[in-house]
Amino acid sequence: MAITNTDFQNIALAISAYSDEAYTTAKKLNGTGIVAADQRIDASGESFVGQFRWYKPLNSTVNVASLASATDGTYTSMSTDVANFVKTVRTFGAEQVNMQEVVSKQDGLAKIARDFAEVRAQDEHDALLSVIKGVALSELALGNASDTGTAGNGGIISFDTDADAAATGFFVDVNAAGLHGAASTGASDARKLFDSSAMGAARGERLFRSVGAAFKDHEPDFMYLVTSPEVMAEMRAANLVDETKITEGNLEFSTVFGGKFRLVMTRANQMVTMPNTGDLVAESTKCSFVIKPGSVAATAINMPTPVEVDRAAASYLGGGSTNVWYRWGYINHPMGYDWAGSSSAFATNATMGAGASYTRKMDSLNLGILPIFHA
Repeated sequence: MAITNTDFQNIALAISAYSDEAYTTAKKLNGTGIVAADQRIDASGESFVGQFRWYKPLNSTVNVASLASATDGTYTSMSTDVANFVKTVRTFGAEQVNMQEVVSKQDGLAKIARDFAEVRAQDEHDALLSVIKGVALSELALGNASDTGTAGNGGIISFDTDADAAATGFFVDVNAAGLHGAASTGASDARKLFDSSAMGAARGERLFRSVGAAFKDHEPDFMYLVTSPEVMAEMRAANLVDETKITEGNLEFSTVFGGKFRLVMTRANQMVTMPNTGDLVAESTKCSFVIKPGSVAATAINMPTPVEVDRAAASYLGGGSTNVWYRWGYINHPMGYDWAGSSSAFATNATMGAGASYTRKMDSLNLGILPIFHA
């Protein structure tokens, strides 16, 4: 029995407020301002991948007028480019044994329906985290000689670093020589993202220097700091978390430095599979992400049959069973990048989390995801 799109929307609205699991109160990345709609991305194309066009920054030429020379002025050049994005479709199926309620008093079908919204939200969160990690690995590879086989320039090491230079990665290594002094040489002087030995707000100087060197005068009013429970504990222990919280939609965020960074706690330091690289100091075993609002374009894909119910009357010796399948699809595209992965299949979390799946397309000052590697 198929359920139409209209029916599906009504079901989704009805079940979205219900769930039996305690973990549903966790903040999901896809529910924050990190994601934003982008009308340029059309999910209806006849392929696993699509393209959208964007204008490159103006290469402006300002002329000084003359009354003595009739030479034509130089025009400002405007150009566009295209970037690829990839689609993904997910399914979630569950079976309810019809006679089970006689023994357990538990309506399994209702339980499945209540949990669907949480399953989908968690899946989109995991996919978005994979995208962020994939972008980080692509930038790390760009600046890493051993990965690229060329003379990599590492990451951002000063306020004058031109991240648009060939083979310079858009990332900061707190333990590397440059922004924060000499490189760390051993575990005893490994540097964390926050300096607990400093006084007051100076404890966050490493974070502010990293952000300032990356975004320069294009730094937004606020950003998201996606980090792990361990790093969050360091901030709390250093008394850096603001007392006042920020409400965004139906989520409430703790912040640091007067609301400058909205904190999202997730298993962000999953960079345990960082490639072997001479561009990251050995002490840099963790990664936190500073992300501008709207850095990932997110679009839902309309499913032909989003919900389908199949009843098997003869199963379980005639007791019967009911099988429910939910299907949904979406596009998560990091702005400033081109999809370089497979164009013949829906994207998995593994492919979205691979550095080889992304190629930088825009000027670095238009990028929104800054990986910061630290101890």
